[in-house]
Amino acid sequence: MAAARHAARPLVIKLGGTTIAQEGNVLREVAALARERDVVVVHGGGKRLSEWLDRLGVEHRFSDGLRVTDEATLEVALAVLRGVVNAELVAELRRAGADAVGLSGIDGGLLAGEPVPGLGRVCSVAGVRGTILQALFLAGLVPLVAPLAADGTGALCNVNADDAAAGLAAGIGADLILLTDTDGVHDADGARIPYLSAAEIEPLIADGVITGGMIPKVRSAVRALVAPESVAVIAHGHADGVLADALRGAENGTRIGTA
Repeated sequence: MAAARHAARPLVIKLGGTTIAQEGNVLREVAALARERDVVVVHGGGKRLSEWLDRLGVEHRFSDGLRVTDEATLEVALAVLRGVVNAELVAELRRAGADAVGLSGIDGGLLAGEPVPGLGRVCSVAGVRGTILQALFLAGLVPLVAPLAADGTGALCNVNADDAAAGLAAGIGADLILLTDTDGVHDADGARIPYLSAAEIEPLIADGVITGGMIPKVRSAVRALVAPESVAVIAHGHADGVLADALRGAENGTRIGTA
C-alpha cells in the first residue's frame, strides 16, 4: 500500500478554512484519500480573518479579489491563519484519521515569496522547498499549510491561498483541487462551465464573465498545469463526494486544462 501510495501523483487540495461544521465532510474525504496517495492540504480563512479584523477594528479592503495587507492586517493574519484556523483543521483531520501536521509556508522556507505590487505585505509563490513535503510524505504525514511566506529579504507576508496551493502543486508536480463556495466557473448566463482551456481564461476575465474572487482561482488553476497530464479543478467544497468527483472528471465543478 505504501509503495502504491507514493507511486501516484501527489495531490494538493485547497480548503476554504471557514468553520469545522462546514469543512467536516470534505475533511473526512481528505483523510480517506490520504491513505491512497500523498496529499497536501492548503487552507484559506479569508472570512475568518475578516471577522477578526472587524472585531479588532482594523480596516481592510480587496483589490481584484485579493486582500490588501498592511502591517496591522498581516499581524492578525499570522495569528488567525497559522494559529486559529490551522490548529482547528489539524485537530479535525487527525480526528478523521489522517496523521496531519500543521505548518505555514514560512516554516523551513517551504514557500519562497515574491512581493505583489500594490497589495502591501502580500507575496506570490516564487519557489517551493519540496524536500520538506517529501520528508513528511515518507513519514506518512499529511501536511496542512497556512498561506503565509517570507520574501527574499525575510519579511513575512500574506499569500492568497489559491496561489499558495497552485504554487505548491506546480513545485512538486501535483494535481490540484481548489474548493470554494460555488460549483465552478459560470458563463454570462449563470450556467456552470464544465471545462475551460487555459487559453480561454484571460478573454473571459477581460469580458467580465469571470470576476471578483474567481479571478485568482482560475489564474491559480492555470499556473498548476505544469504537465499535459496535470489536473486542476475548481469545485464546491460542501458537495458530497466532491474530491472523488473531481478526480474522476465527473460533471461537478470546472476542470481547467492546457488545451
